[in-house]
Amino acid sequence: MSEPLPAFPVSAGEPSGAAAPLRLNLAALTAEELQHLLGEAAAQRRMPELSQARLEGRAVLGDPIAKEQQYQAQAERSWGSAPELARQLGALRQELTLLGGTDLGVFYQPLLAEVRHLRAFLFAPDVALALRWSETPESVRAPAPFLLAATLMRDRASGTAAVLSSTSALPFVPTQSEEIDARLYQGSGVQALLDAHRTQVSRHGRGVRLGQVEGHEQADWRKVYTAVRQLNLAAWTRRGLLVQEG
Repeated sequence: MSEPLPAFPVSAGEPSGAAAPLRLNLAALTAEELQHLLGEAAAQRRMPELSQARLEGRAVLGDPIAKEQQYQAQAERSWGSAPELARQLGALRQELTLLGGTDLGVFYQPLLAEVRHLRAFLFAPDVALALRWSETPESVRAPAPFLLAATLMRDRASGTAAVLSSTSALPFVPTQSEEIDARLYQGSGVQALLDAHRTQVSRHGRGVRLGQVEGHEQADWRKVYTAVRQLNLAAWTRRGLLVQEG
């Protein structure tokens, strides 16, 4: 989310008529998280305000955080708002398929601030992967298409409930749950990411098997990412990062 930001977990808001959304408490973020989220210059400008808020025990509200992400299935078409983006997406899709990925189609996530499109894949036996990109980049910091692989662990004795691996050039903000082994492999190719991800999974045990029943692949894919988001929401709540608006 960040969902996933990388994961980009910060959302654009809740659906109309929903309960008051959770909002990110900027005063509870670390200096590093603030720099990653706002950019170094903007973070520096806000430090006096945030320091005062911390002294007063007061929250400084940031963007809304959706409790649950929405995944709206999209009709298949030629994706990519520019020729270079279309070429990148086509090449990545082809490579992911050739490496054994089951293509589950494209989804739109309306609650994210940006990078709202993804193509979902399953890799047997336990990897749910998202090829993520923005059809309408809304800032100069919008990332190039990137991969996000996730696996849920069968045995959490090691203290790890999930493994998350990404090729994004942007870090996870806020920091992922302590129960998630989250790693960035910035600029890595598809095969390199899958190999690194599977190596990390093997270090913690065995992953939950996915897509064992025909026709249930999409449900399994969403189950993985929903579980990752719930782990993060619990961790961010413990840290005081989430505030109920109103």
